Amino acid sequence: MKKFVNDPKQFVPEMLKGIALANPDTIRYVPEYNLIMRADAPNNGKVSIVQGSGSGHEPAHVMVVGPGMLDAACPGDVFAAPPSDYVYQTAKLVASDAGVLLLVNNYTGDRMAFEMAQELAEAEGMKVDTLFINDDVAVQDSTWTVGRRGVAGNFFVMKAVGAKAEQGGSLEEVKAIGEKVNSVTRTMGIALTACTPPAKGSPLFELADDEMEVGVGIHGEPGRRRAKLVSANEIVDELLGAVVPDLPFSSGDRVALMINGLGGTPISELYLLFGIAAEKLAAQGITVAKSYVGEYCTSLEMAGASLTLVRLDDEIEELLNAPASVVNRIF
Repeated sequence: MKKFVNDPKQFVPEMLKGIALANPDTIRYVPEYNLIMRADAPNNGKVSIVQGSGSGHEPAHVMVVGPGMLDAACPGDVFAAPPSDYVYQTAKLVASDAGVLLLVNNYTGDRMAFEMAQELAEAEGMKVDTLFINDDVAVQDSTWTVGRRGVAGNFFVMKAVGAKAEQGGSLEEVKAIGEKVNSVTRTMGIALTACTPPAKGSPLFELADDEMEVGVGIHGEPGRRRAKLVSANEIVDELLGAVVPDLPFSSGDRVALMINGLGGTPISELYLLFGIAAEKLAAQGITVAKSYVGEYCTSLEMAGASLTLVRLDDEIEELLNAPASVVNRIF
């Protein structure tokens, strides 16, 4: 696998420096802590929202820092949790009188880092709370988790809590809406190829040309099973067949539907999958009220896609519709 890279150990810092240089008026980069933060943070009139995990999932999370979304992101190395001290220092830099909410995708390393950071912050008198995201229905436990993984559905949690914070919600109110969105969000993905972390230099796993990994994790963790590649219609059936019954979603529901690319799938194929999924949901009486197609949480250059459904109500839909501006993108 050919990559644009100098020293693999400097891959993440060089990426973060590039983000900051491309957005000098809105983003501040603190290299000591792998930290990307809003240039105007902290704002004592609002709760500060922090997310972090391993790198390699861009635009999550370093590219969704901005008004209406995150106040800061502190990534670790590729597919590695950030050190707890990085998380603690990030919380300290963006701490506001209203408090700090830490968002954590449910992986063991991330949980440990963020829980320890919260303890350190609270010991200094900061008002901090933590929300765990676990939208992946594919497996109950995986290589790196106890319980379900947090994957592309984290976007909806970030968007909702970011909007609630901008409205002036308290830390308790902001966390509560995040928990509510997480509770009605379900995701599952399929991989057609593996990906290659720069420091490893070789694919994480091998898939034959006629194989796919059903329920793959965003770090290349095994899913439910390895199967022969089938048509797009059958792939959507597989994903909906796992996601829809899990909540369950049912006739009469209004939903947000996301088809998320894992890094190496053309946008044309993602829209193809979206069209199939929307029609199949309509046939079940489920209305797609909000549509998301593109790359929201990737796995480097992995070819594949995930499907996310969020059951909407008036409150969630209002927050998802609220304005937000992030790195080179407007949601």
